[in-house]
Amino acid sequence: MEERIREVLREKVDPVLAEHFGGSALTHLEDGVAYVKLTGACASCPSAQDTLEDVVKNFVMGGVPDVKDVVLDTSVSEELLDMARQILNGRGR
Repeated sequence: MEERIREVLREKVDPVLAEHFGGSALTHLEDGVAYVKLTGACASCPSAQDTLEDVVKNFVMGGVPDVKDVVLDTSVSEELLDMARQILNGRGR
């Protein structure tokens, strides 16, 4: 099911989000719930939740009937947190 979700994101969702300089990525799947992170300009857009509801959820749930829900993943990667720690500790220069 994960590969099918990734395929829908790549073929259906990403072309729509690319018009706004963004994209999408499946971060994980748990109990039929797909967690999707928006990327590029869409990641910091104030309308990210609306985009998830109006675009991402419709395509994913329409294309992969076994998906129960699609949730916006707003987590921050460990890599980004490590970079921020280095900068704050004066080692990022």
